Parts: sequence; C-alpha cells; structure tokens
Amino acid sequence: MTDTARIFPVILCGGAGTRLWPLSRKSYPKQFGPLLPGGSLFQRTLERVHAAPFAPPLLLTTSDFRFLAAEQLSDLGMEATRIVIEPEMRNTAPAVCLAAMMVSEIDPNGLMLVLPSDHIIRGVAAFHDAVAQGAKAASTGHVVTFGVAPTRPETGYGYLELSAPPRTGSAAVAFERFVEKPDLVTAERMLASGRYLWNSGIFLFRASDILAAFEAHGPEVKAACAEALVTGREDLCFFRPGEEAYAANPTISLDYAVMERLDGGVVVPVDCGWNDLGSWRTVWQEAERGQDGLAVMGAAQGIDCADSLLISAEPGLELVGLGLNDAIVVAMRDAVLVSTMDRAQEVGQAVALLRDKGAAQADEHPRFHRPWGWYESLAKAPGFQVKRIMVHPGGKLSLQSHRHRAEHWVVVSGAAQVTVGDTVRALGVNQSCYVPLGERHRLENPGESDLHLIEVQSGDYLGEDDITRYDDVYARDSAAE
Repeated sequence: MTDTARIFPVILCGGAGTRLWPLSRKSYPKQFGPLLPGGSLFQRTLERVHAAPFAPPLLLTTSDFRFLAAEQLSDLGMEATRIVIEPEMRNTAPAVCLAAMMVSEIDPNGLMLVLPSDHIIRGVAAFHDAVAQGAKAASTGHVVTFGVAPTRPETGYGYLELSAPPRTGSAAVAFERFVEKPDLVTAERMLASGRYLWNSGIFLFRASDILAAFEAHGPEVKAACAEALVTGREDLCFFRPGEEAYAANPTISLDYAVMERLDGGVVVPVDCGWNDLGSWRTVWQEAERGQDGLAVMGAAQGIDCADSLLISAEPGLELVGLGLNDAIVVAMRDAVLVSTMDRAQEVGQAVALLRDKGAAQADEHPRFHRPWGWYESLAKAPGFQVKRIMVHPGGKLSLQSHRHRAEHWVVVSGAAQVTVGDTVRALGVNQSCYVPLGERHRLENPGESDLHLIEVQSGDYLGEDDITRYDDVYARDSAAE
C-alpha cells in the first residue's frame, strides 16, 4: 500500500452473538477468544492494520469488554487513537457516526476503514491492495464497501448485486443493491448468475462524506451522536459518550441507515481469503483439516470420522468421536454442543432454550475475566465455593468486604500482597491467609509473573453481588465488572 493518506481503522468489537455457543457467550464473545491458532480474532484484526498508512485504531466496544479490548491491544504492544464505550448497543450506524465525528475532529477529510472484529482474512496483502483501491475512490468522495466473490451458496451472509459479473482485481465499481441473507434456493441462483458478491461488512470513506450521508439519510442518528459526544466524559483510558443522548439513537445498521440509500456507493471486489466466523461450519472451513475433512482442536480425536469438527476447549477433557459424519461437537467443562453441520446456523435456538430454563451457561462463560485477571469456579455447593484466581503482574483487586462470606486464600504460584484489616503482608507459594466475614481486604500481585491462588469461600450467600467496594483503581461501578 502507499502511504500518501492516513487511514483511521474503526474496529467494532462490542458484539456478543450466540451462533458459536458454547465457546462464545455473552460474557466472553468470539472476537476475544482463541477460536483458531494465532491469537484472538480481535487481535488478528488489529495486526492487519498496524503499519502505514494506518493510524492507531479507534475501538468501539461496551462496558463489559472494555478491559478485555485494552488488555489484548496492550498485549500486541499497540495503542489506540481512542477506546469508546458504547452505553448500549445500537447496531453499527450510531457507532460509525460517532466514530466519524471523532475522526473529523482530528482530520475532517481523514479516511475511515470500518472493520468488524470477528472476521478471518488469510490474504493480508490482497486485502491491503483492495484497501488501496478503495482509498482512491473514497478520496474522491465515494462511500466504499468491499465485496467477496462467493464460493458457495451461503445463506448466512448478505450479498451485493452488480449490473455485470465483476473482474478480479478490478477497481471500485457501482453496485445495484444490497440483498439480505437469502434462502438456499435463492443463494444457489445468485451464485450461478455471477453477479453477486458477499457483503463483507467492511467500509471505507472520508469522515466528512459519511457525516454528510448521515445528515441526508439519518439526521436523527447524527443529532443523537453529536449530543452524546458533547455530553461524554473520559474514564481512565476510555471515552464514555453521554448515555441519555446515545440511547436516543435508533437501533439500525449502517447498511439500512445510509448505504442502501446512497447514489454514489461503490464496491471493491476483493479475493483475500475472507470469512465471517458466524457459525461452527465456517470455523470448520477455516480450521486445519485432514484428507477426510476432519478438524480437531484441543484434547479431541476422531475414529472413522469425516467432514466433522471436534473441539475440546478444556485441558484434560478428552473428547473422542466415533463414526461421525458432518457433525459438530464442542465440549467445555460446563456445556457441550452436538449438532449436524447443516444445522450450524441454528445454534442460537439452543441458547434461547437454556436461557428460558434459567441456565447460567446460556450467557456466562466458566471463566470470568476482570481488568486484573480472571477467576473460575472449581466447585460449588450450599455453604461453600472453591475458586481459582489469576492476577496479572501489577494487578490489584478492589479494597472490599463481604457481608455473607469469609474467605481463605492459598497461593499456588507467584507472589501476593494481601491486605486484611490494618495488616499488609506478603504471601509466597504454599502460604495462606484467612479473611473473616465483614473484614476489609485486598489482593495484589507485586511480582513480574502471574499470580495463581485458590480461594475457598464459606457462608450463607456466595453471589458476586456480595461485594462492598471502598477503593478501586479501575473505577468500576458494580461487582459484576
């Protein structure tokens, strides 16, 4: 790519879908998890735009995932132009409009590359070439989207209809219309015509041009975002738009709000090994497979299996498939999914079923991530719970107390500094301490390696909301954060 114009990547990383349950859940969505080797999907997205002509990215996420996004960004040694916390999800149009206003403050004619954080792109060089083509069109006032040549009659993607079959490597061309996700018969007909591209959900435009488009086609979005920007506030390294103003936005996608109404929209055809990991079938397509079409991950293996995906996401949980064909099996400590490949798009029904019966597995991941590290429950019964806790170097839990439980801490690796009442002391491996019910306490990791400890809770109520905070370096508002 050339470095004649700086491009601001705008990465949308606040979504929490259900189609990759149980590995992806509301509390820990797919973009942050290790679905495939090579880092999280979010980190792969960051790495694709980590050199000239790209500026540091602008990230849009939610309060639940703000520390995850910041941590994974930092793990790559990268910084962001801004990390924006959407007060509530309003789909892509308000997020993009708000980002355009922020980019416009830096450079009114700055180019914005809008990227979902859960896509796979194998051919990064081809992707960069397509962005360069798109930048030429965007620099002259066009609003650009990117279309991928379909390889199968996919019913899980939207499409772009062209007036004629596109030429591979061609520059930006006009397109006729957006097409919603089709049924199988329609998808087969569209594939045969050669005039349709998959809608990648990736966009490129000048900040000033997309704001003009919102003024013409979505003035209510622009007005709400302008007010949210003015009434927003800084929070540590994050920016929180004004909650009341942002909530006035309609829930609407960029496609519906602007793209489908534009006269000057163009598409750049791209062949870059793109895939939207929106179902377990697409994960299987991207995974390393044997000649029999079998893909295995983790402690999984198959005997006489073909065209199947077997995943054990828990170390030590051995998964064995026997005589399976066109099957998906995903095993975690607290939940297992078994499906035929052709039902991969319907996993959301399983999540809805679990949610209706009140099962925590519908939304909660067995490992709970926090800004200081994570914890997971190892055993729980009336009157007690055993947790494993990991604290990053420099991590510090809030100064807190509990009304209903006492705690015992045992260090198994690393070094801890613990505060119990007025006493502060160091704990090493195989050392422990007791936190009486109602006593103020704090746990810190002053070392240079991760701290792991076992916590035994005892009491008549063990919920996470039994936390009274007195001081928190992460400025969290609730015990659930």
